[in-house]
Amino acid sequence: QVQLVESGGGSVQAGGSLRLSCAVSGYTIDTGYIAWFRQALGEEREGVASISISGGTIYADSVLGRFTSSLDNAKNTMYLQMNSLKPEETAMYYCAATRSYISAWRRLERASYIYWGQGTQVTVSS
Repeated sequence: QVQLVESGGGSVQAGGSLRLSCAVSGYTIDTGYIAWFRQALGEEREGVASISISGGTIYADSVLGRFTSSLDNAKNTMYLQMNSLKPEETAMYYCAATRSYISAWRRLERASYIYWGQGTQVTVSS
């Protein structure tokens, strides 16, 4: 059974940083695709970053240069380092994974992923 558990969320002031973790069991993170999404209250869930060993890392334009996603294969854990956070980035952050092939232009689409965590809340105050 695949389980993804996010942690590391919290409250931070605008311009601050947070590091999220996604601990994975039942699935080896260096196979397939693993990604971060976020969903603000009343908004659609949007892709933030997607990692694939074969396809590299893709970021949403809105976070490029500020967010960095990485894998620790020994811990089977994915991380999201978030710098220069903005109030509009207040959201629930989720990790997601799939073993199925995803074409490059679909890697930040919610429907491309099968396994999901429960999310961790990030609140950025101005």
